[in-house]
This record gives sequence, structure tokens and C-alpha cells, in this order.
Amino acid sequence: MVTRAEVLILGLTAGVVGSLVGGLMLGIGLGLVVQNVHMGWLLVLPAAPVAGLLGYALARKLANRLPKPQ
Repeated sequence: MVTRAEVLILGLTAGVVGSLVGGLMLGIGLGLVVQNVHMGWLLVLPAAPVAGLLGYALARKLANRLPKPQ
């Protein structure tokens, strides 16, 4: 069974990891775009979805620990 503490840690971890990865992609990508390196858009555009997918992956990992319904 998943406890409240594990759900809390999931939320904190997903928020921190998502912010770091998304923020780095956004920052580096915008830095490249400002310098007229248009390949930076390849980092800027998927920054938010990639950050969300990391949280989704962590939630799926925790959900796999739940007992299977019969």
C-alpha cells in the first residue's frame, strides 16, 4: 500500500526534477535562440512536456506498487 509520505515525496520529487529539467532546457534553448542559433527551438518547445513526462514516469513507478485488483 502506498502511504501519504510516499505521495508527498512523489509530488516534491516530480516538482523539483521537472523544474530543473524544464528550466535548463528552456534557459539553454532561449540562450541559443537569442544568439540566432535556431536549433535552440528544439530545446525550448519540448521543455514543458519533457518536465511533465518525468513526473508521469515517477507516478507510474509508484502506482505499480499498488496491489492488483482481482
